Amino acid sequence: MQLSIVIPLMNEQDNIQPMYNALLKGCKGHFTTFEIIFVDDGSTDATVNNIASLKSPFVKTIVLNRNFGQSQAMAAGIDASQGELIVTLDGDLQNDPSDIPMMVKLLQDKSYDVVAGIRAKRQDNALRTIPSKIANWLIGRLTGVKLRDYGCTLKVFKKDVAKNLGLYGELHRFIPILAQLYGAKITEVEVKHHARIHGETKYGISRTLRVLSDLFLMVFLQKYGLKPMHLFGTIGTLATLSGIAMTLYLLLVKLIGGDIGQRPLLMVAVLLIIAGIQLITTGFLAEILMRTYYESQDKKPYTIRRIDNPQTSA
Repeated sequence: MQLSIVIPLMNEQDNIQPMYNALLKGCKGHFTTFEIIFVDDGSTDATVNNIASLKSPFVKTIVLNRNFGQSQAMAAGIDASQGELIVTLDGDLQNDPSDIPMMVKLLQDKSYDVVAGIRAKRQDNALRTIPSKIANWLIGRLTGVKLRDYGCTLKVFKKDVAKNLGLYGELHRFIPILAQLYGAKITEVEVKHHARIHGETKYGISRTLRVLSDLFLMVFLQKYGLKPMHLFGTIGTLATLSGIAMTLYLLLVKLIGGDIGQRPLLMVAVLLIIAGIQLITTGFLAEILMRTYYESQDKKPYTIRRIDNPQTSA
């Protein structure tokens, strides 16, 4: 299979037929073999029935038991895909399937692992674009992965990258960060963007707040995922040493006749020492969990792109 197109859906009944038509138009003549994977994420309308009515040999349908969220739906589609290249696409017709051949060509010609779309002329209102721009700036600032548009679902991946993203929770917004953690070469290209015609957006202010909380997780995984003790141990050691220094200062005050019983600094010193010991202990536990994760599944904390000039024994 040359290409798999993964489309998470929730209550997009009116978009199924036009989406399918646009996909056929965009893919036929460009790819010899391809599959369209619709993943229904707990729809309560006629989405699943409308997919079934297509009766298409190109379509594979995955129906989840309930609404698990876009990340889980995307992960389910990627897990079921068979293509050497995998495309992710929104089911609301705002992404344009006609951009897929151009993105695939860029990935293959320039040997990229991921090509992400940039909604250059975004057809959304200010309620969506302003928080998105703030989030894009903040993510790039904190993670060092400089992209113009993290929120565009339209992306093309090599199979090994897509299959190893580790999409949990609602991390689909941070796919470029997850790909970077894997060691992928990423680029961006401007793509078309259309206004939503059918259905309702699932976007809200609560989603923006969740982006911020997930961002903290991404920064932690990026900087300390393989060395959690460097974070917890450093902060814990600083806290413990600060508490000890305060304690020594208070003892000196006591020796010269001062009263330390009513000073809040004594309580702060005790709390810092306790918190520091707890943080160091948390670092030990995190290190053990990290090692257990890799060793129990025979995983490696690194990925190899290729081996040049392998030596073979005689």
